[in-house]
Amino acid sequence: MKQRWLAVVLAWGLVVGAGHAAEPPTRFMFAYGAIGGNAVPLWVAKEQGIFRKYNLDPQLIYIIAGRAMQSMLAGDIQFGLLGATHVTNAVTAGGDMKILLGMEEKLNYFLNVRPGIKSAEDLKGKKVGIGTPSGSLALATYVGLDHLGLVPRRDRITLLNTGSTPERMSALFAGSIDAAFFNPEVEQVVVQQGYPVLLDLGKENVPFQSSGLVTSRKYMRANPQVVENLAKAVVEGVAYVQNPANKKIVTDSIARNLRLDRADRLERAYQTITESFPRKPCPSLAGIASVLKLMAQHGLNPRAAELKPEDIADMSLCKKLDDSGFFERARQ
Repeated sequence: MKQRWLAVVLAWGLVVGAGHAAEPPTRFMFAYGAIGGNAVPLWVAKEQGIFRKYNLDPQLIYIIAGRAMQSMLAGDIQFGLLGATHVTNAVTAGGDMKILLGMEEKLNYFLNVRPGIKSAEDLKGKKVGIGTPSGSLALATYVGLDHLGLVPRRDRITLLNTGSTPERMSALFAGSIDAAFFNPEVEQVVVQQGYPVLLDLGKENVPFQSSGLVTSRKYMRANPQVVENLAKAVVEGVAYVQNPANKKIVTDSIARNLRLDRADRLERAYQTITESFPRKPCPSLAGIASVLKLMAQHGLNPRAAELKPEDIADMSLCKKLDDSGFFERARQ
C-alpha cells in the first residue's frame, strides 16, 4: 500500500515538474527599421534557433524606422533595430528610449545617381530622395552633400521624402528623383540597373551610430532578464554571421531575405555585411556624439546639441556582458 502511494506521489511530482519546466518562450515585437545587412544577425538568430536557446520568440517585423519608433513609444513594439537619430528624436520629445547594443558604427551609404550626372556640379537644381525627414538616411544625405561641397538651399537641391528602400529605388528608376543614398547590399543592384555611384560615403569613415538594439527604460526595469537574454542572442547572431564556417547558411539567409539571386551580388553582400559589425557590439559613444552634433548642425533637431551620448545609450548591459567574458564565449 505504501509503495503504491509512493508511486502515485512520484508520478504526480513528475507531471507537475514537467509543467513548470516547459515554460513558454517570451513573445514580443521586434522591429527593424530598414531592409539591409544590419538585420541579417536577427534573421539568422531566428532561423538557426538562437532566440529559442534563450527561450525567446520575437516576432521580427519590418517597419520604416520613424514609424517603428512611434510604435515603440506607444508600447506596441518592445524592441527595435534603429539608428541613434530616431532615439535622439524620441529623447528630445520626452521618450525614455535607450540604445543597448551598437550594430553599425559609421555611415555606410552610396549615392547613386541617374545617368548623365557625372559630378557634384550636376546635382545642383536636382531632386534627391531621402527616407524620413530626420532619420539616419536624411542625415547621411546632408553629410554626403556636404562632402561634395553642396548645400541644399544654396544649390537648389530638393530633398524629397520618398520612404523606404524599395520606394526610393522605384522613385529613382521612374525619374521622380535624380539621386538617392542606398546601403551597400542595394547599391550594387541599382548600379546594375544603370545608375552609377557618385559618392561612397563609407570611405569617409564618419563616426556614426547607424543602428543598434533599442528598448525603453520602462521595459528594461520590468523585464531585465528578457532584455539581457535578447542582447545575448543578438550578440550570438552577430558572431554566427561573422564565423566563416557558417558562410553557406548566412549567404542563403541573405539571398532569401534581401532577394539577391546572383552569385556576385551575394558574395559582395556577404563580405560587406560580415565586415560591418564590431566584434564587441557596444554602443559607440563617439558615433552617437557625431550624430548629435550633425543633427544640430544640419537643423534636423536643434535640441540634439543639449544631449550627451549617455542620454542616448545605456552602457551597463554591454559592460556586464564584456566583464563576464560573454563576447569572447559567443565566438568560441
